[in-house]
Amino acid sequence: MTRRRLAVGLMSGTSADGVTAALVELRADSVRVRRFATYPYPPALKRLVLDAPRLQAPELSRLNFALGARFADAAIQISRGARPDVIGSHGQTVWHGPDASPPNTLQIAEPAVIAERTGLTVVADFRPRDMAAGGQGAPLVPAFDLFLFGRGALRAIINIGGIANVSLVGRGRLFAAFDTGPGNALMDEAVRRATRGRVELDRGGRLAARGRVDERLLRRLLAHPYFKKAPPKSLDRTTFGPGFLDRHFKHLRAARLPDALATLAELTARSLWFAVLESAPAPVTEIVVSGGGALNAHLMRRLSALFSPARATTTAADGLPVMAKEAACFAWLAGRALDGRPGSASAATGARGPRVLGKIVPA
Repeated sequence: MTRRRLAVGLMSGTSADGVTAALVELRADSVRVRRFATYPYPPALKRLVLDAPRLQAPELSRLNFALGARFADAAIQISRGARPDVIGSHGQTVWHGPDASPPNTLQIAEPAVIAERTGLTVVADFRPRDMAAGGQGAPLVPAFDLFLFGRGALRAIINIGGIANVSLVGRGRLFAAFDTGPGNALMDEAVRRATRGRVELDRGGRLAARGRVDERLLRRLLAHPYFKKAPPKSLDRTTFGPGFLDRHFKHLRAARLPDALATLAELTARSLWFAVLESAPAPVTEIVVSGGGALNAHLMRRLSALFSPARATTTAADGLPVMAKEAACFAWLAGRALDGRPGSASAATGARGPRVLGKIVPA
């Protein structure tokens, strides 16, 4: 890209909290988030989104268009007073099956509705091209991580959303990148179950900090086959989702919630730590965390202790708000697509080579 471009990035993660939108200034060598916000889903829509993999075709089709309208509204609100050149929309993942036959993935939030309502060009559906080229279709952020953080010493760039992923970058190279395992989704689901839906999350990790880790249970959780699988690998919320809690945390009650959350937070922290130990070509000098997990003080303390003496920080230290990073990535990917430049990292996904990602819906 040879000129400044203004873009909007839109995404909704595995926790289905709502649409995160970021207004992003793109330049040849930098990305600056001007502003961002998350627009929550109404409770009924959130339940429908979480149940999407079990919907029949008519209901799923309606949800695709309803989410398109919701994403368009988010883009309009975040763009007030500005005129973006393009919107990059990841959509809402309904299903991600990289190991199925044939490999397949489905993200919804109809981009034609977004384009029609906003009057802007939309780039969406970023995963399928990489998957068509033999890749996992995810994670999508490693090329962005390399662009932002690839200069200098070896670092682990960690995003903790519903699931967690890591990119190992430094010296101008991407050494490895993959989904490491659960992020916040299991902890959030445990809180909802124990409080019967009255509370959505353990804000700041305060409950987890009061609990005790069940080391015997943690060893069983870490024995899950996904952790032993070699990269490239990627996840959706079904692998570490409600069924996982059903198997290992039966009859979850409020009185036992702090211990359950301490154990689940440790599962996230240790699976990240093990992943970096096994995949990094040398000790990392720093971990840089983004996503909702960066706001969990207990989880950040555990990561800092495990990765010591490496420094633990967040993307905010580099001027990138922790909750805006993924949306900013999709704005960046949209700009790459308009320029006909690859946005994938085949070293991370296992594809036959880098590909231009996304389908373009003209204004």
